[in-house]
Amino acid sequence: QVQLVESGGGLVQPGGSLRLSCKMSGFTLEHYVLAWFRQAPGKEREGVSCLDSSETATYYADSVKGRFTISRDNDKHIVYLQMNALKPEDTAVYYCNRQPPVDWGQGTQVTVSS
Repeated sequence: QVQLVESGGGLVQPGGSLRLSCKMSGFTLEHYVLAWFRQAPGKEREGVSCLDSSETATYYADSVKGRFTISRDNDKHIVYLQMNALKPEDTAVYYCNRQPPVDWGQGTQVTVSS
């Protein structure tokens, strides 16, 4: 059974950092592009970052370039998103998935506020 479980979110002040984790199960991670998405209140879900199976190609949305870093541990079945220099506009529920996507997990809430 394919399952995605995100964790690591929380409340952080502007300029702070968080590291999100996504535990994936039910498939072999090394075969897939893995990605992070986010959905802010009242907005559509958007892609934040993705990483190919060989870890040689990455994508970052312009809004997070230079601040976020995606990584993966295929052996542990986890994909990470290190988020630094957080801004209030980063506030959203963050989700992980693969390409092609499977059913979404619950997500993890990130709130950036002073």
